[in-house]
Amino acid sequence: MLKPELWLFVFKQILRRPTRSGLTVVGVAIAMFLFAAVQTMQQGLETTTRQTAEDTALIVFQQGRFCASTSRLPERYGQAIAQMPGVKRVTPMRVVVSNCRAGLDVVTYRGVPAERWADEHGVTLKMLDGSLARWQQRRDAAIVGRTLAQRRGVQVGDSLEAAGVRVQVAGILDSDDPQDLNVAYVHLDFLQRAVGPDQLGVVTQFNVQVDDPQRLDATAQAIDERFAHDEAATATSSEKGFIAQAAGDAVQLIAFTRYVGWGCLIAVLGLIANSIVLSVQDRIKEHAVLQTLGFTGGQVARLIVVESLVLGLLGGLIGCGVALWVMHAGQFALSSEGFSIPFIASPATLLWGLLISMVLGVAAGLVPAWQASRREIASCFRAV
Repeated sequence: MLKPELWLFVFKQILRRPTRSGLTVVGVAIAMFLFAAVQTMQQGLETTTRQTAEDTALIVFQQGRFCASTSRLPERYGQAIAQMPGVKRVTPMRVVVSNCRAGLDVVTYRGVPAERWADEHGVTLKMLDGSLARWQQRRDAAIVGRTLAQRRGVQVGDSLEAAGVRVQVAGILDSDDPQDLNVAYVHLDFLQRAVGPDQLGVVTQFNVQVDDPQRLDATAQAIDERFAHDEAATATSSEKGFIAQAAGDAVQLIAFTRYVGWGCLIAVLGLIANSIVLSVQDRIKEHAVLQTLGFTGGQVARLIVVESLVLGLLGGLIGCGVALWVMHAGQFALSSEGFSIPFIASPATLLWGLLISMVLGVAAGLVPAWQASRREIASCFRAV
C-alpha cells in the first residue's frame, strides 16, 4: 500500500501539528474508551441473560414477586421439588441484598444449607483463599466471591457487614459462573435468624438443576402446577430468563447504552475527518510540490488515508486499552435484586475496538484523499 520510507513521511506530517494531532488522538481515545466500556457491559449482559440449549438451571420464585425481599416460599417445598422427575438437585436459598435497586456496589448474601451445599459443590469449588472446612465450622462465616472481595477489600479473617448482617470471611471463591463472583455464601439458618426470628423455614427461592436440558420447560411447568394451590404459588423459569426479568431495569439501561456506543463511533469519524480536512487544506502547496516531483494523485491520496488511519489507530489503542484496564481493575458489575451483570473485559473487545478504529480512520480520510488526488497542480499553486 505504501513504501516503508513514506511511512516516516506520514509520521512527520502528524508531528508537524502536534497540538492538532494530539487533540485528535485524545478525542478519539475518549470516544473509544466509552465505546469499549459499553461493549464490556453488552458482553456481560449477553453472557448473563442469553439462554442456550445446554442450560439446566431453574429459579423457583414466589408468583408475582421479583424482588428478593418480597418472595417468601416455605423451605419444605424443596423436598417435594427434589422428588419430581428430571430434577437433579435442589438448593433452597435465602437472599438478602443491601440495596434492592440497581447499583454497582450491592452486597448480596445467599443463605444455603451448609452441609448439603458443601457436599454438592465442595469438589468443584475454586477457593482462592481460605477453605470450605473453615466456612463450615462457624455459623457466621461467609465464602465471598472474588469480585465482591476485591471491591470491598476484604480478605480471609476480615469482617463483612451489609444490610445489617455481619459475617466473617472464611474463604474467597472464584467461579466460571458470574453470579457466584459478586455474592457471599452464608449458612441458611444464620441468615434466616439474622433477618428475623420468624423467618426460620422461609426461603427466597429454590435453585433447581435438571438432568436434561430438554426437560427444562416441562419441569418448570410441573413445579408451578404442583404448588399452584399451596401456601404460596410459584413462578418457575430458567435462571437466565429470570435474571433478564428480575433485573429488568438494569437490562434496559444496558441495552440503551448501545446507542451511546454508536454515538461514540460517529464522534470518532467526525474528529478524524475534521483533523484530516484541516490538514489537507494546510498542505495544498505541499501536495502540488509532491506531484511536481512525480507523485501521482493516487500516491498523495494514500498518504492522506494512512495519516488518517494512524490517528484512528493511536486513539483506539489508547482508549480501548485504558477502558479494559479500568474494567479489569474495578471488577464492575451492575447488580439488581440479588443478580449481577458483570462488565466483561476480554481481549476480543480490544481487538474489535482496534479494528473499528482502523476502519473509521480509513473512512474518515477517503473523501479528503479523493479531493486531493483530483486537484490539478496549477490549481494547487493558485490556491496558495
